[in-house]
Amino acid sequence: MEEDDRLALAGISDSPPRRKAQSISQQLRTSTGTNHKRHHQLRNRSLNENRISNHHPAGGESGAGIYPRSATSGPVGFVSDRLVDYRQYSQGMGAAEDGGGDGSQNCPLTEFTASGGGAGIFKVPKRAPVNPSRPPCVELRPHPLRETQVGRFLRTIASTETQLWAGLESGVRVWSYSDTYKPGLGVGGRLPRGDEDAAPFCESTSTSPAMCMVVDQGAKLVWSGHKDGRIRCWKMDLELSDDNTFEECLSWQAHRNPVLALEISSYGDIWSGTENGYIKVWPWEAVEKSMSMSPEEKHMASLLVEKSIIDLKSQAANSGPCSIPSSDVKCLLSDNVRGRIWGVCSMAFSLWDARTRELLKVFNIEGQVENRVETPTAQDQGCEDETNVKVVSKPKKEKSQSFLQRSRNALIGAADAVRRATKGSFTEEKKTEAIVLASNGSIWTGSSNGLLIQWDGNGNRLQDFTHHPCGILCFCSYGSRIWVGYVSGMVQLLDLEGKLLASWVAHNGSVIKLVVGNGSIYSLATHGGIRGWNISSPEQVDSIVRSELADKEMTYTRLENIRILVGTWNVGQEKASRDSIKSWLGSAVSDVGIVVVGLQEVEMGAGFLAMSAAKESVGIEGSATGQWWQDRIGEVLDEESIFERVGSRQLAGLMIAIWVRKTLRTHVGDLDVAAVACGFGRAIGNKGGVGLRLRVFDRIICFVNCHLAAHLEAVNRRNADFDHIYRTMNFIRASSNLGNAAASVSSAAQMLRSPNVTEETPDEDRPDLAEADMVIFFGDFNYRLFGISYDEARDFVSQRSFDWLREKDQLRAEMKAGKAFQGMREAIIKFPPTYKFERGKPGLGGYDSGEKKRIPAWCDRVLYRDNRSFPLEQCSLVCPIVASIFEYGACMDVTESDHKPVRCKFHLEIAHVDRSIRREEFGTILQSNDNIRSSREALRFVPETSISAERITLQNHESSGLKITNRSGKDIVFFEIRCLGQSIAAEDEVASDVLPRGALGLPRWLEVFPAAGMINPDQAIEISIRHEDFHAQEELGGDGFPQSWWCEDTQDKEVVLLVSVRGSCSTEARTHRTIVQHHFSGDICVNSKGNFLGDLSANPKGNGSTKRSGSSNRRSH
Repeated sequence: MEEDDRLALAGISDSPPRRKAQSISQQLRTSTGTNHKRHHQLRNRSLNENRISNHHPAGGESGAGIYPRSATSGPVGFVSDRLVDYRQYSQGMGAAEDGGGDGSQNCPLTEFTASGGGAGIFKVPKRAPVNPSRPPCVELRPHPLRETQVGRFLRTIASTETQLWAGLESGVRVWSYSDTYKPGLGVGGRLPRGDEDAAPFCESTSTSPAMCMVVDQGAKLVWSGHKDGRIRCWKMDLELSDDNTFEECLSWQAHRNPVLALEISSYGDIWSGTENGYIKVWPWEAVEKSMSMSPEEKHMASLLVEKSIIDLKSQAANSGPCSIPSSDVKCLLSDNVRGRIWGVCSMAFSLWDARTRELLKVFNIEGQVENRVETPTAQDQGCEDETNVKVVSKPKKEKSQSFLQRSRNALIGAADAVRRATKGSFTEEKKTEAIVLASNGSIWTGSSNGLLIQWDGNGNRLQDFTHHPCGILCFCSYGSRIWVGYVSGMVQLLDLEGKLLASWVAHNGSVIKLVVGNGSIYSLATHGGIRGWNISSPEQVDSIVRSELADKEMTYTRLENIRILVGTWNVGQEKASRDSIKSWLGSAVSDVGIVVVGLQEVEMGAGFLAMSAAKESVGIEGSATGQWWQDRIGEVLDEESIFERVGSRQLAGLMIAIWVRKTLRTHVGDLDVAAVACGFGRAIGNKGGVGLRLRVFDRIICFVNCHLAAHLEAVNRRNADFDHIYRTMNFIRASSNLGNAAASVSSAAQMLRSPNVTEETPDEDRPDLAEADMVIFFGDFNYRLFGISYDEARDFVSQRSFDWLREKDQLRAEMKAGKAFQGMREAIIKFPPTYKFERGKPGLGGYDSGEKKRIPAWCDRVLYRDNRSFPLEQCSLVCPIVASIFEYGACMDVTESDHKPVRCKFHLEIAHVDRSIRREEFGTILQSNDNIRSSREALRFVPETSISAERITLQNHESSGLKITNRSGKDIVFFEIRCLGQSIAAEDEVASDVLPRGALGLPRWLEVFPAAGMINPDQAIEISIRHEDFHAQEELGGDGFPQSWWCEDTQDKEVVLLVSVRGSCSTEARTHRTIVQHHFSGDICVNSKGNFLGDLSANPKGNGSTKRSGSSNRRSH
């Protein structure tokens, strides 16, 4: 050994290693030319029986290149209803030229395991049949593979008393709560891909993507806002059938831009928001009249609603300087306690009177009143230039600005850019993303930096704090609890003062919507999965459910067997022949379901590396040479008929690509990509890693192709490169995977998770790779042989003394010392070193014989880590992936590069959950367990309350009080006052039929405050009930007096108020009924034509006709 090599090796540091990912492929020699096919017979058996049988395939005829799957579906109790063992279809393979393997193809190879894998970020992630770190949940719609949802992504959900509605890219969907625990139709059913295990549902006819939804329980309607700018109405009480689609009962063109927000006011009006801050109101009177029209008059009904438009922003702009925010409307919230509407933009709020539609206040996220004038541009105005909206005329073209003026504007713009660069990120992080009305009447908003802000009903900021540093996307409130959904997938439970009660990771994707329904909180994740959580969770009964569900593990456990071929090759900027690629990969794919290929040095050179770094900075990756390689490999794999290319990622000279057999494609998806540069200050991709993350049978597998630091003495740098890659590799959705078809998620959902929170270990700052079920690292690791000369190494290779050479392997030494690739495994190497060769020279005589005479080395490797915590652990839901290596070798006959290509074939046993069966078992447990039933029965309890009056009479503008008393000495009561409907009393004092309204159903002449709230134990609250005159602009004649005053406001009216009360987590409510009568006073003078002449009463304050709005149709009452 040369002196400088000895000095370099003596300087190897003992510092802890870094993490990195790479993998390599190798071939085993087979003892026979064919393998035999085993015919499975479904029978009751244990997991242990199945594991044993999988290691001893029986005889049968060859099934080369065939991937049949069992179509038989076994009943509950079978370990798998579609057990597939791809080994039974393997063909015989000749030994690689190097003789890489000395065992039968049916026997796994002996492996070497690195030290240091049992602690910290290198510890195997915990798995269990039922997640112990969160409450048990029902999966109404299990997580679908992203690729199956193109054009069908779920964007939002809304709940009625009996149904869960969802808005998706192709329409709306409805689940009945009575079908929650019913099984899905499974693979091969008539449902679209991704919904095989979902509970039964019905879908509407195809529509534009649904952006938002709101439920009008009073009118028994569900409203949806769509990307095409239309608002659609759906009836709750339709007789739905899963065999037929259903249609909307009413729709109209509300905006020219997407409808981003919808809300129903206390008076039944529909409020909608869109881009550029436009908010419009659609009066309930027009909607009600349109709903009463026949189906043949559907077009006329739409026109009637469209003409009733009230454009609040344009109306405010016409009245003078407008301070309404011009950014997109993110949310609308109806404050039913005070009869107000909150309009939410990213950085500002607008507060409106729900009855008069008057703007009350505009304020920013700091609570400061906004005085700035935001006049919409001509372009913004043109976007909402509806037929019936008065649009401010476009300003005349201004004279061209002078040079000095343009220079001044440029300097101001540059200064503003600097200011934003220095502190603008702080503002960006504080964008408002969600809002909710708590049961005690306070308002909560959530920001993209995780900031929670509490407001009073007047827009005054009360307090703020942060419980989790990720963006908030949604809220939900019920009783004394508030639920918060985060971009990290976490759900937090707060009390009404904002104190954190509990938290858990609900999904492995962002939580974009939370709703209450059927005694549960339903959460929608960005990937489309829907889960239901008991409204009282977490509670003691959760442990009972979790325990019983875990005891039934065998009924919903399914085992699968697949093979994965991993190939790595440092191509040295060369292009290989088809024969070389076929020798490397094509001869080994007959029995594999997934092929992953990693290349190094696809292209190099300073110019290419600099251009690659520049393209990466703007989100562009790939090259023509990289595409050439993918196309050539695809041809060898016959991707037209057998394999499908799923995705790829290139970073400078590093490239990784993956192919999946088409018969397996149904169970493989959710491709994410990642790249980490390690060269030249961790910025250039000449060294580094590229990764792919894939979901296979609902288990996460990560593949990482690496190229680590070169040269014999750079051991510490290689260890550091691995550690850097392992810790910092963050996977994101592949840019070319779905294009723009993915669901539109709030901007907060695009933020990086901080910390990196995962579904299984929410409290640990663990890298993405640490949370995968299996990680495979492969590539040119560049670890060399030490303590040996060039000639000695050549002699040992020629004698095939690989056992001794392995003792000189730097990588093996570092793994044994726990300094690199901690806890990972590698098959014992029995093939010659793959570096360095002279190009074009075949066989072992091709080793470098030039001036440098580089010592042969095993630079190209494949390592892996599965779910096993100890070597003999068997496959189960606790250890869902157990892998073994059946081939590991190099193709010594390939001569295009100075490295030899390597391949490694894995056999995987995968245990996963049959989500449909587990949902059935979940329902059975809830119904059969006495403790659970009694706990759920206790949730129906409603504290005792009373009201002070069953009948209230008002004269003109009188007000009266209604006292609600909480007679419970320990329980809080939450109440809500709704109007069942209004009737007109005739002269015989017999009321007409009740006419229901939308939402709370309050008629515009009646003011109830507060209409909702909280009552402490042994306390009472006084409700003010007041008559208020209100006349729409169109109800006034040419003389400014109401045209319909005599027909409605001059008659006695009667409404039925329902006071609904419930406990803190009550799943049921108790109602009290109060009748409110208004008697018309003869002090009002009306002429013979019905025109209002004056109010002769002594109460001028009550003249509500001075208030104006922009409604365009008469009231229908």
